[in-house]
Amino acid sequence: MEKTFIKGVSVPENCTKVVLDNGLKIFITEKKNFNTNYVIFGTKYGSIDTAFSKNGGEKVKVPEGIAHYLEHKLFESEDGDAFSRFSATGANANAFTSFDRTCYLFSCADRFYENLDILLDFVQNPYFTEQTVQKEQGIIGQEIRMYDDNVGWCVLFSMLGAMYKNHPVKIDIAGTVESIAKINAPLLYSCYETFYNPSNMFICVAGNVDTNKVIERIKNGIKPSTPVTIERDTFSEPDEIVKDYVERKMEIAKPVFCFGYKEKCDGERSLKDSLCSEILLDVISGDTSPLFEELINKNLVNYEFDSEYFQGNGYATPIWQGESDNPKDVADAIKAEVERLKKDGIDDELFESARRSLYGTAIKRYNGVEGIVMGLVDCAMFDNGPYDDIKILKDLKKADVEERLKLLDPQKTVLSVVYPK
Repeated sequence: MEKTFIKGVSVPENCTKVVLDNGLKIFITEKKNFNTNYVIFGTKYGSIDTAFSKNGGEKVKVPEGIAHYLEHKLFESEDGDAFSRFSATGANANAFTSFDRTCYLFSCADRFYENLDILLDFVQNPYFTEQTVQKEQGIIGQEIRMYDDNVGWCVLFSMLGAMYKNHPVKIDIAGTVESIAKINAPLLYSCYETFYNPSNMFICVAGNVDTNKVIERIKNGIKPSTPVTIERDTFSEPDEIVKDYVERKMEIAKPVFCFGYKEKCDGERSLKDSLCSEILLDVISGDTSPLFEELINKNLVNYEFDSEYFQGNGYATPIWQGESDNPKDVADAIKAEVERLKKDGIDDELFESARRSLYGTAIKRYNGVEGIVMGLVDCAMFDNGPYDDIKILKDLKKADVEERLKLLDPQKTVLSVVYPK
């Protein structure tokens, strides 16, 4: 076991990182003056992991949506479901699957170690039968159809489908009704045994806990295992987009759009690159930017207009979303501002404002246990330190952010619009 004590940077915080002999990563931040505890037991396994090999074996191709399906099924056991067990202890439990991870979590004010035992138990004890797997197909099928009516979800995936030719990020996290129909118990066990090995997993804890006691509890609750080597698909994604415009119609009152640039991306962005791109988005279209003022004054967008840097293994795109009667004019204005910034450079005051804002956000996450744990999950996922983002933001230079502008090619943009029927 490796144990490292990490002192906070610019915040009066500390974190203990432990790596067990089986490869499981544990991050613990004690908050003695807090009443709530928050824990995530997660795995680096998400919806994009549809092709992989284990320990150098033959590559396996699995149906889309299987990571999300597995998340649903893992709460079940022969004796009932984990939600009932958490309910009896007064804890709030949940889980989620994203493009690159699956996380199981709980929060509680008391009976923390009892709840930790429940979490460790059900995540490590899968129970799948053909009957229960088939039953879940109807439930998840309903969930998929529900998202088909969510305009924000639809406009995003329409854009991703027009942007990516091969990468599975273009597929709904839950898969499709057709893909989940191919899922069976042996496939679920195969994926579980590959991705739910402790060497691919992490536990992140924040709250009024005792670090050494938490470590011992986890060590005693983790089953013996041998680390595995996972080789994930490289996706063979071309640099070019599929098409630059896509539209559809839904029962909505006002057009909704999603606009993005396809960046060349072979793996995962570094933390510094991601932070630079977030600052760049604030510079381009944040609340104090000239572009945002222009779009508001021309009634092209409202105050729901927003942006995010969307990236993961093999994909990266800055995205702008919102409502507009003239989505194409908004997209043209964004492209024009990007080209202007390439030519004129970023205003010093605007850069510093964006840097300070993101720095403040990084500091504020320590005001709550959920924010702390979510930050620790990113550390576990990408092998960053708990305070690396604060260090980077403290010393970031305008030239670092301007370098990211070079990735925004006006020939590789996609506009997705959902119009009212």
